[in-house]
Amino acid sequence: MFGKRYTLARIFGFDIRIDLTWLILVALIVWTLSAGYFPASYADLPASTYVWMGVLGAIGLFASIIIHELAHSAVGRRLGMRIHGITLFVFGGAAEMTEEPASAKAEFLMAAAGPAASFVLAVLFFLIALLLAALDTPGPLVTVVHYLSAINVILGLFNLAPAFPLDGGRILRAALWQWRGDVLWATRWAAQIGGMLGFALILLGILNVIVAGNLIGGMWWFLIGLFVRAAASQSYQQLIARRALEGVRVSRFMNAHPVAVSADLPVERLIEDYVLGRRLKMVPVLEDGQLVGSVSLKEVKERPRADWPVLPVRDVLRPRSAENTVPPQMPATEALSLMQRTGNSRLMIAEGDRLLGVVSLRDLMSYLALRMELDESRPLEGASRP
Repeated sequence: MFGKRYTLARIFGFDIRIDLTWLILVALIVWTLSAGYFPASYADLPASTYVWMGVLGAIGLFASIIIHELAHSAVGRRLGMRIHGITLFVFGGAAEMTEEPASAKAEFLMAAAGPAASFVLAVLFFLIALLLAALDTPGPLVTVVHYLSAINVILGLFNLAPAFPLDGGRILRAALWQWRGDVLWATRWAAQIGGMLGFALILLGILNVIVAGNLIGGMWWFLIGLFVRAAASQSYQQLIARRALEGVRVSRFMNAHPVAVSADLPVERLIEDYVLGRRLKMVPVLEDGQLVGSVSLKEVKERPRADWPVLPVRDVLRPRSAENTVPPQMPATEALSLMQRTGNSRLMIAEGDRLLGVVSLRDLMSYLALRMELDESRPLEGASRP
């Protein structure tokens, strides 16, 4: 779902990151507030005032989204789930879970925490607005705080829509899961409802533009509908992938005879013999037989081409870390999540300083495609473990 991400802060042990698509959302929110919402709510102000109101409203909105996701994350961690952080992207925010809730009850509690936090924020902002008005605070600021109260109500209500993967859809899945005892069946139905809701939102957006002439509102409904449809389908496929890889170690998929290069190798030879010659996207780097890191075209391109003939690989390599090197006993589901989270399509598998192999996203996807084709008539319910 995410591309290149950058860490903004760490709050209560959770990394707050932004995807570059979030910048699009920032611009859209500020424009929507400064050009539409605030001029309609508080007329006859200078254009520059509406811009600052839009900026303050956007900051408050994103703070509210972070608190919403922190509520999910805190409850999830309390229930024993591993959550790496929170990412802000073009459609809001998402807690990064590496595993599904262990029970329907855990699913319900975690899902309900976000809307509950939004409703609490709505009440707090409403009380703050009343206090500011009583203190004769300038009207534009009071208007911004009233907006934050209203938007948190909308955020809470929208997330309660019974469409997976929204919070309401997760609550629905928890209920279906509790009823039938089958999380895959529950997810399939919740995702189908999510897809239908997404289609309805797309139609609503089109009608808003054509019938009501509301370009801004129609655009938002259309984009949100696209996101809900795509996220519903993706969430179901991710669950199938986790089920197919459950109980399998990443070492099962590794290439046990990977090509590696010496740290002394000139970069020019690396490019000619390995990147172009063997079409390798990532190559492990060894020094005195020990794994020290990896090198790819991305690291090489950061150095001037004129330096390549004499520049050794050790000067451009990416040191081994938890983001590019994993132990052989790591569950394949965690390796797949790591690839999705970091954008690395290849991981090195090592034991201590000894390179054991390399696993690629293509290897995992090929296995999943075959499993899904074999289990097409009965999508993994009751299927034996690999």
